[in-house]
Amino acid sequence: MDAVSRELRTRRRPLVGAQVRKLRTDRGLTLAQVGERTGLNVGYLSQVETDKASPSLETLAAIADSFDVPIAWLLMDAAPPPRVVRRDERRLEPLPMGGQLEEVDGGYARGLRIVEGRMPPGAATGLMTDAGEEHHLVLEGFVRLRQGDFVADLGPGDYLVWDGAFPHSAENIGDCPCRILICTPGPNSISNSLSPHARTGQGTLHLAEAGKAG
Repeated sequence: MDAVSRELRTRRRPLVGAQVRKLRTDRGLTLAQVGERTGLNVGYLSQVETDKASPSLETLAAIADSFDVPIAWLLMDAAPPPRVVRRDERRLEPLPMGGQLEEVDGGYARGLRIVEGRMPPGAATGLMTDAGEEHHLVLEGFVRLRQGDFVADLGPGDYLVWDGAFPHSAENIGDCPCRILICTPGPNSISNSLSPHARTGQGTLHLAEAGKAG
């Protein structure tokens, strides 16, 4: 087995020690008590808790039963720490022909892009495309969304989803700025999310007017 294969195998091996230790201490149990419930010796259980031993599924099932929890609780990867993105910390991406996209998620969302777009009254985008489903939630104002022969006029609280791979456009049909929350699969970084048309200025992908409304 080469070094790469060993590394990949190591990455796939779940590290259950911290979870086993937490479940045990949360219940006020000693290693000896868990050993009595599972039939495992204290030394081995200690190695499991320090990730020095790789327990079989049968062993994990016995440990889970001793805590009265599903075995899946022992196999869950460590959750990433919560992230907070303050309003003034959001990245802004200037776009051709003016405007900007505001990165709501701070780039922390995995496999998801969340941006907020703003359009002043009367503003309209050109045709644009995006990979995968595109979800829209109107936060403020009124917007007309078009895709082929489909037209929808949306107001605050209205939601629309479509396949972003087909050309579509948006127009502010109200008398006040329009704010839309847009979620799509794709790169975390908004700097990597622009279509070739937007990069060359052959269309207006800007959904945010320059500067923050209000």
